[in-house]
Amino acid sequence: MANDPDIVITIDCEDWNDALADAEGLARAAAKAAFQTSATDPSGAEIGIMLSDDQRVRTLNHDYRGLDKPTNVLSFASDDVAAVPAIDGAPRLLGDVIVAYGVAITEAKDEDKTLADHFSHLIVHGVLHLLGYDHIDNADAKQMEALEVSILAGLGVDDPYGAHP
Repeated sequence: MANDPDIVITIDCEDWNDALADAEGLARAAAKAAFQTSATDPSGAEIGIMLSDDQRVRTLNHDYRGLDKPTNVLSFASDDVAAVPAIDGAPRLLGDVIVAYGVAITEAKDEDKTLADHFSHLIVHGVLHLLGYDHIDNADAKQMEALEVSILAGLGVDDPYGAHP
């Protein structure tokens, strides 16, 4: 579709391809769904999604957040999505999302979710951060979670917060 964002997916941990039949397709569908539900115009937008391992995410988490441990998903958003200019012929670079395989699969098992459903949630969550959503305070968290639940329902994924508030 002409208005779809450009979604550049890099898989640098082959475990993702072993665990999910179509990791790239699933990531792309979840990212597009997040864009479609947000107020951000996807025309000319570009995001990067990296499916990685715990070590790379741990390094990034340490370098950028001061936390020496892996986390499930990191988002590196442009400073202000609304301020990212549209330049003729060039994409509006909104940022990158990186997902850690080991953390994601452990969380899915611990929360009794399929990896595909949990993965979709992590992608939606990360892309929403690129689009300016956050969960720093309680009101913002409730808004972001409600949006995630709505987007995921459209993908056929159960409410990820239902059994695990």
